[in-house]
Amino acid sequence: MSTSNTTELRVGVVGAGIMGADHVARLTGTTTGAHVSAIVEPDAARAAAAARLAPGAKLFSRVEDALAADAADAVVIATPGRFHEPVLLPVLEAGLPILCEKPLTQDPESSWRIVEAEQKAGRKLIQVGFMRRFDPQYRQLRDLIASGRAGELLMLHGVHRNPSVPDGYTQPMLINDSVVHEFDVVPWLAGASITSVEVKYAKRNALSPAHLREPILVLMELDNGVLVDVEMNVSVQFGYQVATEAVFQRGVARIGQPEGLQLWQDARFALNEHTSYVTRFKQAYDIEVQDWVDAARRGAIAGPSAWDGFKVAVACAAGVKALDTAGPVPVELPETPEFYAV
Repeated sequence: MSTSNTTELRVGVVGAGIMGADHVARLTGTTTGAHVSAIVEPDAARAAAAARLAPGAKLFSRVEDALAADAADAVVIATPGRFHEPVLLPVLEAGLPILCEKPLTQDPESSWRIVEAEQKAGRKLIQVGFMRRFDPQYRQLRDLIASGRAGELLMLHGVHRNPSVPDGYTQPMLINDSVVHEFDVVPWLAGASITSVEVKYAKRNALSPAHLREPILVLMELDNGVLVDVEMNVSVQFGYQVATEAVFQRGVARIGQPEGLQLWQDARFALNEHTSYVTRFKQAYDIEVQDWVDAARRGAIAGPSAWDGFKVAVACAAGVKALDTAGPVPVELPETPEFYAV
């Protein structure tokens, strides 16, 4: 990577779907110290649409071609998770900083291969896109927990609600695409590791797609004694909502409540709710990408590491198993490699 504190970071964005296009727009219009120099997208229509958001960016259909052309100093990976490993490996070999959208990869075995490849590269290059760590409300809650001002943390209650999901959304995606975020942010909030995962099924929502059995309640036990429950609900109809309530020895804290215009009219009260993650976590994404750019320019990362991504992959595997298992499923992690210990 050939950049300095006075030179803008040239960023290649791999994948130009909803998330990739959102990152292209963010890097072009919001982020400082960087610009989109390359877009890697095999679909010509998507590539052209993304290119209109970043004039001057070069288009490639393969990440290997972008690397061979020295078209970027750093890479954002926003492809579907099943394509992450074949993109991560050549970028790691090229030694470029990476912001990889969640998940790191789709299973613990491939995530472990990425962890090994990064250690071979000799320095931490991967930051995994668990954006909730950058959300101001989550950061305030973490600071409160760490401060001890309300006493010890005893329990966490979480909700993750979608108005609806597409027909291609499958039962394992309740864990791998949705609860995956809780598997990262809960240990980060509580300063502890997940030791087990259990899934309980609520009465089925008749408005759910015919192939889905939901909502579900995901129970997690942490190694510091904190108990966590997460309502995962993808057919709730009213909007998109992610919220967390923390129960302390001397109080309760809550984040994720709706923000926006409050309206009293016709003897009714209304408050707008988000409809997607793009708006709910816009500020978190903005902070995440800016922090990543600033860190990449000084040769570091500023958020969840590849090891964090691996740990989440292990938790997701346990969570998917728990969908069809009675009782808790253990989350078993190997010893943290020294490379990631600090």
